[in-house]
Amino acid sequence: MLGPVGFAAPWLLLALVALPILWLILRAVPPAPVRRRFPGVALLLGLKDDESVSDRTPWWLLLLRMLAVAAVIIGLAGPVLNPEERAAEGSDGPLLLLLDGSWASAADWPRQEEAAETLLEDAARAGRTAAVIRLTTPEPPVFQTPETWVTRLPGLAPEPWAPRGPEDEGMARTIAAIEELEAGVETVWISDGLDRPGREALLEAVEDRGPVRVLETGGDVLALRPPAFADGAVQLTAIRAARDLDRIQAVTVQAHGRDPAGVMRVLDQAEMTFDAGAVLARTEMVLPAEIRARLTHFALAGTRSAGAVALTDDGLRRREVALIAGRDDREALELLSPLHYLQSALETNADLLHGALTDVLPANPDVVVLADVATLSDGEAEALTEWVEGGGMLLRFAGPRLAASDVSRAEEDPLMPVRLRAGGRSLGGAMSWGDPKTLAPFDDDSPFAGLTVPEDVTVSSQVMAQPDPTLAERSIARLSDGTPLVTRKAIGQGQVVLFHVTANAEWSTLPLSGLFVSMLERLSVSSVNTRPAAEEIKGSTWAPERVMDAFGTISNAGTLPGVDGADLIAAPLGPDLQPGLYRSEDRAIARNVMGVETSISPARWPGRVTVQGLVPPVERPLGGFLLGLALLLLLADILASLALSGRLRGARAAGASVLLALALLLPAPEVARAQEAQGQETRGQAAREAEDFALAATQETVLAHVLTGNDRVDDLAQAGLRGLSDTLYFRTSVEPAPPMGVNLETDELSLFPFLYWPVTADQPIPSDAAYAKLNRYLRSGGMILFDTRDGDVSGFGAATPEGRRLQDLARPLDVPALEQMPEDHVLTRTFYLLQDFPGRYVGAPVWVEAAPADAEQIEGMPFRNLNDGVTPVVIGGNDWAAAWAVDEDGLPLLSVGSGMGGERQREIAYRFGVNLVMHVLTGNYKSDQVHVPALLDRLGN
Repeated sequence: MLGPVGFAAPWLLLALVALPILWLILRAVPPAPVRRRFPGVALLLGLKDDESVSDRTPWWLLLLRMLAVAAVIIGLAGPVLNPEERAAEGSDGPLLLLLDGSWASAADWPRQEEAAETLLEDAARAGRTAAVIRLTTPEPPVFQTPETWVTRLPGLAPEPWAPRGPEDEGMARTIAAIEELEAGVETVWISDGLDRPGREALLEAVEDRGPVRVLETGGDVLALRPPAFADGAVQLTAIRAARDLDRIQAVTVQAHGRDPAGVMRVLDQAEMTFDAGAVLARTEMVLPAEIRARLTHFALAGTRSAGAVALTDDGLRRREVALIAGRDDREALELLSPLHYLQSALETNADLLHGALTDVLPANPDVVVLADVATLSDGEAEALTEWVEGGGMLLRFAGPRLAASDVSRAEEDPLMPVRLRAGGRSLGGAMSWGDPKTLAPFDDDSPFAGLTVPEDVTVSSQVMAQPDPTLAERSIARLSDGTPLVTRKAIGQGQVVLFHVTANAEWSTLPLSGLFVSMLERLSVSSVNTRPAAEEIKGSTWAPERVMDAFGTISNAGTLPGVDGADLIAAPLGPDLQPGLYRSEDRAIARNVMGVETSISPARWPGRVTVQGLVPPVERPLGGFLLGLALLLLLADILASLALSGRLRGARAAGASVLLALALLLPAPEVARAQEAQGQETRGQAAREAEDFALAATQETVLAHVLTGNDRVDDLAQAGLRGLSDTLYFRTSVEPAPPMGVNLETDELSLFPFLYWPVTADQPIPSDAAYAKLNRYLRSGGMILFDTRDGDVSGFGAATPEGRRLQDLARPLDVPALEQMPEDHVLTRTFYLLQDFPGRYVGAPVWVEAAPADAEQIEGMPFRNLNDGVTPVVIGGNDWAAAWAVDEDGLPLLSVGSGMGGERQREIAYRFGVNLVMHVLTGNYKSDQVHVPALLDRLGN
């Protein structure tokens, strides 16, 4: 290596030492003389001159020749600009690959996997052994042939947690095993780009065994902290690890949840900006309680990692509020009911519970509201006190009963925030001196801070608080004369709040205003239980409900075991504690990759360690350029020698020589212009092809299949969709155009309502851009039929290569929870009534989107009350395209079964295809009540 240039045969450069000798030799050789015929020369024949003086070659001609020879020597030495370092110096021994394999690796995992595969292939060509260690699941290195590790790389996907330090038992064993290796092991560390403590011990261990180099992207790593709820808004904080903190960076955070139909959608989004020098970006979303109740997670748009996803739990869920009145509210005038305005204010934001106090407390509501309830029995008071101390909020309203009672008079009642004066006061009435009072602006430390006080809200009566040293700190809202309107005190982990007016409009106009709704919303927020400490829930078991992989994909936890409450709060994430949503009885806690105080920073490696990018600079061989330059220099030497010897005569010869030299010396601009013109033509052709493709796909309904790269499979898929299109044309009102093949990398997917994706064992993994298009397609209502075509062997209990490849292909997709197609799924009756879904094979299970947990059987209907969405994916292995396939004349291409039974199987396969397409085009309309009589008649009930 000489700077950025490497040489394949550096020993040839020794020939450059001979250039000074060549200079002297050439300088002593004169140029060829000009020959002239002169008769008088005959007189000089036979004469000798003892002294001879040779002419000297011009210095510039010598320099030209030296440059030509030097260009030949250097060109033959095989110079390469930016050569890729395949291995470190002296590293002909075993290769050890260390993969961080964390959530931060997921965003760039395809390139990391490709880099690892390249290193293993190079080691295989060199006859070296290799070992691969994923540091998120460390284990002692096992050196095998690189080919073996290449086949295992797809199974070493990143994990949704970070590598641990030497204090971890698994990491300690790994470090000890590395220290026992013999010297001469080359280590390549593929880093996720984040700095973390405890890395030094492992780095020292591998450095003692041999050379070490690090591969990492050096790009920014973004993450999202768990959402918080305060002051009526969802508070969101993003963090970044960037080497260039001076750069202003904008990101989008999206709120994901289910719409009323149960379909996962982006319910809202907001922008947040990292200012110059900042590692934090904050924003907030003001979402109605109904929307918050549907949220499942927040995510940073365009970032595929578990760190960029924050699951939501009970902190944002819909509240349960128990309403209890002090008198019978079944009056002729509903507006006089103590609970009417409370119900109107809370019913859209909370689930309301009614009943006796002893009946609702076992349901453990978030808030209990007592409207003009004066006295409680000893049993009620004891149960209510225990509930408040456990974290509940008691919200009380005054009224005639409370004003006339002796509650909290002589001494403060445990379930009242302050002592009360007897009677209360009346303002603005016939027997009073003063006018009704308005509300004072809220203090900055009040939970109502920031709310605007309307001028038309007045108070005509209230119960008065006894003066007390603690009254000022317990008052969270006041009237314009300074008397408390709302007071509050803490009891254990809960609190008691008292409105000194009634819950209806008898004593004030507050319940008639929008401020009343906002105040109740603020108080219901403060009633949310804070995240428990590890000691509080130690010994309880929390079962995982949903878990998240390193790419941020959320899925059902399945049969994963539960975890102890203390571990859920305090233990680090790992194989036994994955990020996800955990539930115990009626309470849920989300364990995210990021914590509320988590920070990240870019990796900092010692100066002795070589750090390279995952994608090395492009290699540029320079040998051909130098040899071509040598030829041009030699041509120039020939022309110069001819000119000096007088061989170039006449203007025409000189002009031709100059033009020839210019044509040879200056071809680059012409080539560049030709290449530019060719590039413009290529781009124009691509644009025209894209336009033609879009027109062909949108003029009629078109069924499409994903191109796999396997010509036989693609041709069969084309023939299968041709047969299904013909069936739709003859049997339904759908008249499809000829099917089309779709390239996931270049073609627009939204033009097609349905994609058939045959899965092959060696199918390449799409790029990140292709996955972004696929996820957008699935979220916007498209359907993909994944067909592994292994129905003949998949039922014998062994995983097939196609099945394993499907798992790799589907991992980055936003696929909902799946279930085997139930008997009452709408696909069983969209057009035909079906109970089986065969293709070329029969019996393999078919998977569709799982029905909502609350889907119930409706009396009188043969199916459940399912949502109106369309399952975005259907997965099976019955090889439907083979059963549908026809040739250009409409004749079946492949046999299905045998005899009439086989033709019946083909017919059912066609019917399943018709049901699929009609389901995509019409949704779940066959679940409507209007179809019940006809369906019952067809079912023979």
